[in-house]
Amino acid sequence: MALVVRGVAVVFVAALALLVSSAAAQASPGARFGIQDDAWLLYGPGSLDQRIATLKGLGVGVVRVTLRWDLVAPTKPAKPRDNTDPAYHDWGVYGEVLDALHANGLAALVTVYGSPGWANGGARYTHLPTTGFADFVTAAAVRFPWVRMWTIWNEPNNGVFAAPVSPSLYVRRLLNPGYAALHAASSQNLVAGGVTSPRKTPSGMSPLAFMQGMRAAHAKLDAYAVNPYPLSSVETPTRATCSHCGYFTMATLPTIRAYVTKYFGRKPLWLTEYGYQTSPPDRFLGVSQAKQAAYIGQAALRVWRQPGVTVLIQFLVRDEPNVGGWQSGLYSTEGVPKLAVHAFSLPLAQQSRSGSRVTLWGEVRPGSGARAYVLQLRTSRGWRSVATGRTTRSGAFARTVAASRGAKVRLWAPSLGYASPALAVS
Repeated sequence: MALVVRGVAVVFVAALALLVSSAAAQASPGARFGIQDDAWLLYGPGSLDQRIATLKGLGVGVVRVTLRWDLVAPTKPAKPRDNTDPAYHDWGVYGEVLDALHANGLAALVTVYGSPGWANGGARYTHLPTTGFADFVTAAAVRFPWVRMWTIWNEPNNGVFAAPVSPSLYVRRLLNPGYAALHAASSQNLVAGGVTSPRKTPSGMSPLAFMQGMRAAHAKLDAYAVNPYPLSSVETPTRATCSHCGYFTMATLPTIRAYVTKYFGRKPLWLTEYGYQTSPPDRFLGVSQAKQAAYIGQAALRVWRQPGVTVLIQFLVRDEPNVGGWQSGLYSTEGVPKLAVHAFSLPLAQQSRSGSRVTLWGEVRPGSGARAYVLQLRTSRGWRSVATGRTTRSGAFARTVAASRGAKVRLWAPSLGYASPALAVS
């Protein structure tokens, strides 16, 4: 919650001299690519319908929404008579947003977070509750029966978001009661636990130690969730800055997957927050817009190639106005599109190279069913199409073309009328 390409005519000649071949695109089973930006979605510019139209235009597959218990029920409600008559009646803006997402065919991944003072002894909303959590989760499941994906809390291994930081208390007070309540409400509900930050903070625990503590506390879950942010602006989705530190970043994805299997079996792995900040405005932690766009494609490919990873959530839609916050949006604070906008809708990444042939992976996210795509190569005369085809029903494809090292390629979507940012192949 949470950074000198060359294109010359000879590249084009080399590309046309070789056959263009295709490869099957087999996404990680059930993989969904989505987005989270609570502040923008709940209170952003324009109408709620306009904001949801923006999400649909981006090709968002799932929207993560934080449901704040403390804001829904700042005072203790009357005890419900039964599950069909919950004590929680006024869901405010959360009801409006979740209803609108459902009406527009957008799936929601709901994170239940924030305890009211009456449930935690009068402490801050980050304090783990001692009462009432299962009742609230039950009421949420009854109010929003179409929501099937749930996570319990956010980054409980980080003292900024949870007090105390304790995997056993997290399991006992939150995860297991929430799991039982949601499964009692519907057998179709999927509940993810963990939702950990990528590293140990001064006030917290490492994600690995927290996971081990959850296992020792007999955690119940249908999926494990992590927020695998990079640890610095020099870390990429495939190259870690510290591979032996026990941190959970996108670059260590196979390791995370192995630990989930070790401690919880072959449960799905959800990546519930991820993004790179841009410079400007964040000149300390940010990367260029071109790198942010490239990393979106690389991260998507990494998920596609890693079995058992079924969710990847981009954070945010729009940069936060305070430079001390997050500038990982697809749009600037003023709403100006970054290169990442089209990189999110049309992610493109290099999968492999063999001699003069490079295999590219990509997606056309907006739309449904098999979608037309065009791969284009930059030449001295402009962009030239070198491969056309149709994606799988999920929108993904993999295609091998001839391209020299350093060539620029891009993905054009005829149905959208625009292309992805240029990718320099290596």
